Amino acid sequence: MKVVNLVAEVDEEKCKACRTCERVCPVLAIKVENGKAVVNPERCRGCAACEQRCPDYAITMAKREEPVVGVSMNSVDYNQVIELCLRARLHPEQIICCCTSTRAEEVAAAILLGARSPEDVSFTTGARTGCKVGCIQSILRLLGAAGIEPSPPKGGWQWYCRTPTVWDIPEKVKQRYTGRGFRFEDDIRLLERVIAAPLQGVIVIPMRGRRKA
Repeated sequence: MKVVNLVAEVDEEKCKACRTCERVCPVLAIKVENGKAVVNPERCRGCAACEQRCPDYAITMAKREEPVVGVSMNSVDYNQVIELCLRARLHPEQIICCCTSTRAEEVAAAILLGARSPEDVSFTTGARTGCKVGCIQSILRLLGAAGIEPSPPKGGWQWYCRTPTVWDIPEKVKQRYTGRGFRFEDDIRLLERVIAAPLQGVIVIPMRGRRKA
């Protein structure tokens, strides 16, 4: 869950309609209309990306009442959540957005409830409203596992394409480098054990790197 206690506000006298705010907003809550940036306060998640990047200092963050953003696991079939996470090769309880502590299961639930883009996921769960950098890859993996391949917003800077994982390494690359100290198959087996832990009754202890039945 993420508590949203800020909302972007635009000083129309300073705004020069450069559209920088449009391009960086992770939930598409701000856009230029009639030569001025306009904020949709119901959609704004208070991340301050627009404020931080406005070249004319036309945006400030104001206090607001504290709506809570998040997805209830009670609203979805958790077996489907697990299945989607496993297809994306993510542990359901894995935190994929460190800034907001959003777990893979929350993003999977949002997708099962109708989210079809990273912007939808961010609006629903609060993910990507912190640094906006690392979590996009896991969100794209979960969307892809659901058969959804979204395109970045036109002219936006919010996110880029997916980066390869160990499962995406071509066989010829594995064969070429396995003899040079790389252990691709061992890595894959270990990661798959961790990912499948909820189904196998395995307790994962990430800080110590140990597992026990």
